[in-house]
Amino acid sequence: MKVFKNYLVTGGAGFIGSHLVDRLVKLKKNVKVIDNLSTGQLSNLKFSKGKIKFYKTDVSKDKNKLIRIFKNVDCVIHLAALADLVPSITHPEKYFSSNVLGTFNVLQAAKINSVKKLIYAGSASCYGLPKKFPTSEKEKIDTQYPYATSKYLGEKLVLDWAKVYKMNNISLRFFNVYGPRSRTTGAYGAVFGVFLAQKLSNIPLTIVGDGKQTRDFIHVYDLSNAFAKAIKSKSVNKIYNLGSGKRISINLIAKIFGGKKKFIPIRPGEPKNSLANISKVKKEINWKPKISIEEGIRKLLRG
Repeated sequence: MKVFKNYLVTGGAGFIGSHLVDRLVKLKKNVKVIDNLSTGQLSNLKFSKGKIKFYKTDVSKDKNKLIRIFKNVDCVIHLAALADLVPSITHPEKYFSSNVLGTFNVLQAAKINSVKKLIYAGSASCYGLPKKFPTSEKEKIDTQYPYATSKYLGEKLVLDWAKVYKMNNISLRFFNVYGPRSRTTGAYGAVFGVFLAQKLSNIPLTIVGDGKQTRDFIHVYDLSNAFAKAIKSKSVNKIYNLGSGKRISINLIAKIFGGKKKFIPIRPGEPKNSLANISKVKKEINWKPKISIEEGIRKLLRG
């Protein structure tokens, strides 16, 4: 990351954002962080405390404030978003405001301030229930939830702005990210965070359906490395899948965690399987994941 000195991370107090902020601070970059703290936590930034400029701001609301904060920023990493699937059915307007209008405001602030590069946190949820595995970036878009639609619309804006306004934008479509600081609360929290909280509380691990469904899980440290590569990359106006390229069952994860299990009803519209085709990002950005699922869970359990 030698190219840019001044960074801004939206959603930087969240699970993924805070790891990226820590990495940038370790590299002695100047870092601004925007977060409305609706799901992010200042405790996630304890390593970087005093070394960053923090702004409690909602990207979907205060456009003029955003334009001021973006001044003198070289690279923007846009992670701020509402992220749960099922609640988006009940509150689609909140997801549209946060994920679409928020992205629009971020792009406008970046354009006005001539930001040199913008990386968008896209989502593999845009593939819905894909027919091909591993799933490539060329797979048909088939959004199943307002959340998935909002993230895809945000991505469309990012790529359209790159084309029309000659901006250096990239979208990274995340599959299932796990690791330290992942959410441990809420009915729809990430499986690793939920399992970890249940394990520490010595209560049964709740498994949706029969547990035979598979997901492509990527460790947040591998994800951070992908961002580092994307920042230095000359690629613009491109979409890249970010996953491990491996299919892992929920039952296997529960087995590695150990302990009793409790099976709960399946949720409608969720894919039975997910598996990323990561050949494009390997070839064009020279990145590949390194942390196995066993090693990743061991790191989590060690704390």
